[in-house]
Amino acid sequence: MAYHSSFSSFLILVSVLALAYPCFSHYTNSNGGDKLYPQFYDHSCPKALEIVKSVVAKAVAKETRMAASLIRLHFHDCFVQGCDGSLLLDNGGSIVSEKQSNPNRNSARGFDVVDDIKSALEKECPQTVSCADILALAARDSTVLTGGPNWEVPLGRRDSRSASLSGSNNNIPAPNNTFQTILTKFKRQGLDIVDLVALSGSHTIGNARCTSFRQRLYHQSGNGQPDNFLDQSYAVQLKNRCPRSGGDQNLFVLDIVSPTKFDTNYYKNIIASKGLLNSDQVLFSKSQESMDLVKKYAANTELFFQQFPKSMIKMGNISPLTKSNGEIRKNCRKIN
Repeated sequence: MAYHSSFSSFLILVSVLALAYPCFSHYTNSNGGDKLYPQFYDHSCPKALEIVKSVVAKAVAKETRMAASLIRLHFHDCFVQGCDGSLLLDNGGSIVSEKQSNPNRNSARGFDVVDDIKSALEKECPQTVSCADILALAARDSTVLTGGPNWEVPLGRRDSRSASLSGSNNNIPAPNNTFQTILTKFKRQGLDIVDLVALSGSHTIGNARCTSFRQRLYHQSGNGQPDNFLDQSYAVQLKNRCPRSGGDQNLFVLDIVSPTKFDTNYYKNIIASKGLLNSDQVLFSKSQESMDLVKKYAANTELFFQQFPKSMIKMGNISPLTKSNGEIRKNCRKIN
């Protein structure tokens, strides 16, 4: 179920947003004080940002859902060993790929788009731009292309020479985790409840698989009953896509109101008991603080569009490899 939107209709909005919202540039990382900064490639690869944006724009024009997939790759990369491109590595040698972890298997996608970006960058400036930075830039460009806020991406990450399957299985929040478990996983990465609620807002675009929300429809508390926080008419729609057994890979939109547009309907849906994943709905049902933030973002697009970039920059700054650590991969799927 790929949703094709009038991609071009966002261009005016995007250019307005680019001007309307402040840029957040320098961000000091907590371990060592090394700085990632937006101008990192200005001299070594001046066209880098333009190349990334061009390839992402083509991919999103072809399939709008790709924007959500690319944002998710950055998230799933940063929560394992930091933002180091480890998610992109295939099996080989000593590498056991994170792609086969529970959060990523049959679900993480967009690797071909990353390959296309890397290939174009390697032609322009060989072994200069890291795969980890490609993920950070592609996530920002995907946000802007679907109508979301713009920001300057701090750059200068290098790529890991290792992956962590166990880290991927244990560190990435799962759709059926409790609110407290999800918050704990965020806090482990140096992120707080504001970041949790703001970053969850990326679920304003994209799809989820039946296997990610079936529990809410049929067996929420292990008692064979649906989640009582689920709107009943919405549950009927979901059951049509997600039977009690089978259809694990069937897709349903995360935001039923405007599934291809980066906006605040995600938060409005949660308030209306129409959050798709358990991890969405618990933001409104299990914590007063997160409930208040959901209400604020639902009511104030500008506030959400200010916080989302701040939280993305903060997430993009989780334990990056810099200076002589790591490498710049020639091929994002394998170490040099």
